[in-house]
Amino acid sequence: MPEKKPHKLEIHGDVRIDDYYWLNERDNPEVIAYLEAENAYADAVMAPLQGLQDTLHEELKSRIKPVDVSVPYRDGDYWYYYRYEPGQDYPIYCRKKGLDAPEEILLDVNVGANGHEYYAVRGFGVSPDHSKAVYGVDTEGRRFYTLYFLDLESGELLPDRIENVTANTEWANDSRTLLYTRQDPDTLRSYQVYRHALGSADDALVYQENDEANSLWVEKSLSGKYLYLTSAETVSTEVRYLPADAPEQEPKLFLPRSGEHEYYVTDGGDRFYILTNDHALNFRVMEAPLDDTSRESWEVVVPHREGVLVEGFDVLKGHLVISTMQDGLTQLEVLDRASGELYPIEFEEPVYTAYTDDNYVYDTSTIRYVYESMTTPESTYDFDLVKRRHELVHEEEIPGGFDRANYRTERVYATARDGTSIPVSMVYRKGMQKNGQNPLLQYGYGSYGATIDPDFDPDLLSLLDRGFIFAIAHIRGGSLMGRDWYYAGRQLNKMNTFTDFIDTSRFLIEEGYTSAEHLYAQGGSAGGLLMGAVINIAPQLYHGVTARVPFVDVVTTMLDTSIPLTTFEFDEWGNPRDKQFYAYMLTYSPYDNVMAQDYPNLLVTTSLNDSQVQYWEPAKWVAKLREYKTDDNLLLLKTNMQAGHGGKTGRFQSLEDTVLNYSFFLYLEGILE
Repeated sequence: MPEKKPHKLEIHGDVRIDDYYWLNERDNPEVIAYLEAENAYADAVMAPLQGLQDTLHEELKSRIKPVDVSVPYRDGDYWYYYRYEPGQDYPIYCRKKGLDAPEEILLDVNVGANGHEYYAVRGFGVSPDHSKAVYGVDTEGRRFYTLYFLDLESGELLPDRIENVTANTEWANDSRTLLYTRQDPDTLRSYQVYRHALGSADDALVYQENDEANSLWVEKSLSGKYLYLTSAETVSTEVRYLPADAPEQEPKLFLPRSGEHEYYVTDGGDRFYILTNDHALNFRVMEAPLDDTSRESWEVVVPHREGVLVEGFDVLKGHLVISTMQDGLTQLEVLDRASGELYPIEFEEPVYTAYTDDNYVYDTSTIRYVYESMTTPESTYDFDLVKRRHELVHEEEIPGGFDRANYRTERVYATARDGTSIPVSMVYRKGMQKNGQNPLLQYGYGSYGATIDPDFDPDLLSLLDRGFIFAIAHIRGGSLMGRDWYYAGRQLNKMNTFTDFIDTSRFLIEEGYTSAEHLYAQGGSAGGLLMGAVINIAPQLYHGVTARVPFVDVVTTMLDTSIPLTTFEFDEWGNPRDKQFYAYMLTYSPYDNVMAQDYPNLLVTTSLNDSQVQYWEPAKWVAKLREYKTDDNLLLLKTNMQAGHGGKTGRFQSLEDTVLNYSFFLYLEGILE
C-alpha cells in the first residue's frame, strides 16, 4: 500500500480529501517504487500461470502468418503494400511499379526498432510524385513523433527532421511542401498546422487553434485539389481550406463554428461536399459551389433519414460511396454523381461490419472495401460501381486450423431498466448450451459516439475454443442505433451507459448464457471508466474484470486543465466547474465511489507514458480499492514502464497484453491449459 498523504480538493463548497493525489508526481522515486512493487506483486501472483501463458502465447503466435503481406493498393502508377518476415515484429514498407514488377523496399521498420523497447511508426505518406515519403517515429509512447523524410529513389534519408510533433501530415502537390500538426507540450492538444519546405529550416505557421476545447488536424481530398484544416470539439467543428497547388496561401474559413454543429468537408473537383448535422440529427450530405461556401449556398445531395446515421463518405470522380449505420449494422451506399441514383451494396450475414479502405485513386469506377464479421476473417473486396459486382481480392488467412463452420454469431437484445432495447453481438462455438454454466466475456465502451464493430478477432479463438462466449454490449454513449443513441449516454445522461451494461449482464444471466460465477467483463480507456462504474454499482454480477488504461478519476482530471486533453473532453463529460456537472460526475466517478464492499477479481493495466489516460488514475484507484474492499479476491495492477496508451508495439510483443488478460480470466474459470 502506498503512503496516505491527504490532499484537500475544494470547489462549489464541497470538499474532497484525496489520500493518493501525490501519485501524480511522475518523477518522484516513491511513485516509481510503488508502481514497481505492484508489478512485482502481480508477477508473483501470476507466476504459477506461466505454463498457461506460454501455451496462450504460442497459440496466438500460431495464428499470425510468419510471412505475411498486406493487400497491395494502387496509388498512381505504383502498388503499395507492407510485409512481414519470419520472426520479425515490424513491417517492411514496399512498392511495385505494376504487380509483376520488381519489389522496391521503402522502409524496414525492424531496422529502426532495433534496441528500442517501444517503437511506433505512424503516418507513412508518399509524395504525389512518388519520389519521397514522410513518416513519424515515437520511441516512448507519449505520441510525440519525429518526422523523417525518405528519398524513395536513392533509399536514403533526407537531412530534414521535425521533432516533437504529431504524425498527422499531408503533402502539397509540389511534392516538396508538407503540412503537419504540432501539439501543446503539456496538454498534448493538437493545435497548430505548420508548413515545411524540404531543405528549409524555417517552417511557417499556417493556422493556430486557440480554443482549448478544440483539436486540429489536416487532411487532403482524394481529388488532390484542396488541403483541409479541421478544428473539432466532440460535437462541434470548423473547417478551413487552401489549394494543394498553392500551400503558401492563407487558409480560407469554410463556415464559422456554431453551437453543436458538426460538419466535415471534402471536394469532388468541381464542388464541395459537406457532411452536416445542421437540422439533421443523423447527418445528411450537402454540396456547395467552390466560389460560395455560405450556408445559403448548400444544396441537399442525400437528405436526412430517420434511423440512418451517415458516418462518412468517399468522393470519387463519378460517385460518392456513403458509409451509414442502419438498424445497428454498417451499410455502404453508392450515389451516382451525374444521375443522383442511390443504391446499397448488399451484404448477407446477420451481424457484420464493412468499411471502405485504401482508396487513393480519384478517377476510377472501383471502390475497395473490407468486410468481416465475428466469424468471417477480414476480407478485402473491389466493387465495380457501374456493373455493381463484387470481386474478392483477399481473405485473411488464419493459420492453426480455423474453420468458421465451428462458430456462430448472433445478435440479441437486452431490455434496459427504462425499456430501451440494447443490442448485443455475440460469438461462440456451435453446440453451446444455455445452461448458465458458460464462461462469458462481456465487452463494452459506450463513449464519444464510438461504435464497437462486430469484427473478427483471431485472438478470441483461444477463449472460444475453451468454452467462452464473447459478447459486445452496444450500450448508449456509442452510435450503433443512431446519433440520439450517443446523446442518450453523454454528459447528464452518462449513467445510462453504466446501467445499460449492467442490465445487459443481467439479461445474459437470466437467459442462461452464463451466471454471475462465470461472467467476466472488460473495457479500456473510457471503457475502463465503464468497468469502474459497474463494479461500484453491481459488483455481485461479475466474477472477474479487467480494466485497461482506465479513466477512473473523472472529477479531479476534468477539473485540471493542465492535464493532457482535459479541455477537449468537456463536450463529452461536461465541465465540473459548472456545479450541475460536478454533482453529476460525482455520482459515477469510479475513484470517488469506491466503498467498503466486496469487489470482483480485478486486473488493472496501465502505462507510465500514457498520453491519453495518465498512469496515476489507475494507480490511485487500485490503492483506494485495496484500502476499502472487504473481500479476498485478486486485485492486480500491472504498469508498463515503457509503453503508452496503446500498449506494446510489434506484432509479437503486443500479444503479451492479450496473454495477460486471457490467462487472468482462464485462471479464475479454473481452466489452466
